[in-house]
Amino acid sequence: MKEPNNKPKVRFAPSPTGPLHIGGVRTALYNYLFARHFGGTMLLRIEDTDSKRFVPGAEEYIIEALHWLGIEIDEGVGVGGNAGPYRQSERRDIYRKYVEQLLKEGKAYKAYDTPEELDEKRKAIPNFQYDASTRMSMKNSLTLSKEEACDLEKSGVAYAVRILIEPGEEVEVNDLIRGKVVINSSILDDKVLYKSADDLPTYHLANIVDDHLMGITHVIRGEEWLPSAPLHKLLYRALGWEEEMPQFAHLALLLKPDGNGKLSKRDGDRLGFPVFPLEWHDPQSGAISTGYRESGYLPDALINFLALLGWNPGDDREILSREELIAAFNLEHCSKSGAKFDFEKARWFNQHYIRQASTELLVDVLKSQLQKKGITPSHDLSKIVKVVQERITLLPDLLTETLFFFERPTSYDSKTVKKRWKDQSAAQMKGLQEKLQALEDFSEESIDNCIKEYITSHEYGMGAVMNVLRLLLVGDSKGPHLHEIIAILGKEETIERIENGVKALSEI
Repeated sequence: MKEPNNKPKVRFAPSPTGPLHIGGVRTALYNYLFARHFGGTMLLRIEDTDSKRFVPGAEEYIIEALHWLGIEIDEGVGVGGNAGPYRQSERRDIYRKYVEQLLKEGKAYKAYDTPEELDEKRKAIPNFQYDASTRMSMKNSLTLSKEEACDLEKSGVAYAVRILIEPGEEVEVNDLIRGKVVINSSILDDKVLYKSADDLPTYHLANIVDDHLMGITHVIRGEEWLPSAPLHKLLYRALGWEEEMPQFAHLALLLKPDGNGKLSKRDGDRLGFPVFPLEWHDPQSGAISTGYRESGYLPDALINFLALLGWNPGDDREILSREELIAAFNLEHCSKSGAKFDFEKARWFNQHYIRQASTELLVDVLKSQLQKKGITPSHDLSKIVKVVQERITLLPDLLTETLFFFERPTSYDSKTVKKRWKDQSAAQMKGLQEKLQALEDFSEESIDNCIKEYITSHEYGMGAVMNVLRLLLVGDSKGPHLHEIIAILGKEETIERIENGVKALSEI
């Protein structure tokens, strides 16, 4: 792709009809990376013209999700700017001006057909659409006299303004990902641009007017909008803006992990992974849908994962920092075919980023998790984080992998007990307890040498002693190296855990 002559301006324009889908997050991300790569700007616009589908809290959710992900907005809702307002519901007067222009110039017309009348037509005519072949048989300003139309409006009949599309033209759009897209205008219907019932435009008109007035140079959006591109070109032409039309780029779909079709919430529910960036509480049903943030993903991990779903940097790199993504991003390497959503790969990315995370970040996370459980830690959390960091895939694993440091075992894993606890185990543990009790230097190295020397000098099996010791200290067969655990627990706590464990298991 040739570098833009001027700094590009892109927009992310979601509708507040519910939580932001992960596919929408990827669209926002690609807009952000494109703008940053070329030194441009990114605008956030809320497309809320469909008042019937508006969901309270959705706009706030979108803004919070972008903030958490670090997708920075330069202009628009929540930021401000010179081209506002940035909510379409607040731009009625602006749209009305262009509706009147299209009507006056004969490039649009008013249609008075009721929903019932349209339903009758759909029943009577297979694959009915309102176009050049049917509009003269419908109830609109092309077939009614001015007096008839005026009488209908005076009586309170609602109308829709439809674009007048002339048939037989090959409409060409050059897509930055898919190349030349050509559609004959005969297959396009006269889309509704405005509805008098709520005094709001539809997506098609509002989208064009806003993109033009807000100075958008590139429209990067989902593949589902590709069929609308020729219509939008005709609208730009009808409004006299064809020469200033943005360049389009239509992204391939995110596909379900198994089978065919677009990724949906049902796939996430079925396979056990989130499809929303943040947890969502549905205000109508009360249902709660999990999010990547609450599931324990780091934003940079999710950004890296999503960036590679439908794009590649031109080489075999998989781990790319935000700066590296910005430096490498271009639309030429975007795929034309859909990308399967590999949620196990998302976990892999997260594990990598957690391993690279700062100790301070993970200490803060663990501290918060402990507070929620009412635990006040007495151990050095930075040491604990360091010994388990390689074992963590999701942030909640921090608590599950470290909880034994803060809570003594009250029970012992039955399978491990059956496999490891033998008749001689109690005596072996008491002997080791005495050795540890006498140890003056309680460093990791000294502890490790003490345990190994004890086992070797008594010719015990290494596994027999080590596995039982772990069981007494942890209550299970998991955890980091024993010398690390013991050094963090300290001598007193270690001795008491051994004593308690021997007593409990000896009574079984």
